[in-house]
Amino acid sequence: MEKQTKEIKKQSEIKTSSGPIAIIRISGKVGVPYDLEDTLYRLRLRRKYVCVVIENMDSSIKGLLDKVRYLVAYGEIDKETYDKLVKTRGEKLNGKLKPFFRLHPPRKGIHSKLQYPKGVLGNNRKDINKLIERML
Repeated sequence: MEKQTKEIKKQSEIKTSSGPIAIIRISGKVGVPYDLEDTLYRLRLRRKYVCVVIENMDSSIKGLLDKVRYLVAYGEIDKETYDKLVKTRGEKLNGKLKPFFRLHPPRKGIHSKLQYPKGVLGNNRKDINKLIERML
């Protein structure tokens, strides 16, 4: 039991000075409590399989991620994956880039109800790049 709580604490840890973070909503809207739905709305994750890239990670964003870690997948995105994401799924709205990306469901499926080592929920660290590649 103690080992599981240590794994969960390690999963939720993100350094505040790390690079850009990609957050992907995995769960849908059915059965999500209002306070979690409001948190997802603030993060601009209003639909299933929507991705948001956050450049500056601070303590307030970290708090929001800790709150919704059972509904989203997140991790540090690298430059090549970000460029490919903007090129293939970026949309313009009034001359500006939209703050979110609509993605396809992942090829070869996902385990959407399990945490990171076995599924995709929570902090995926560098493996978020593989997940985004499968969703483009």
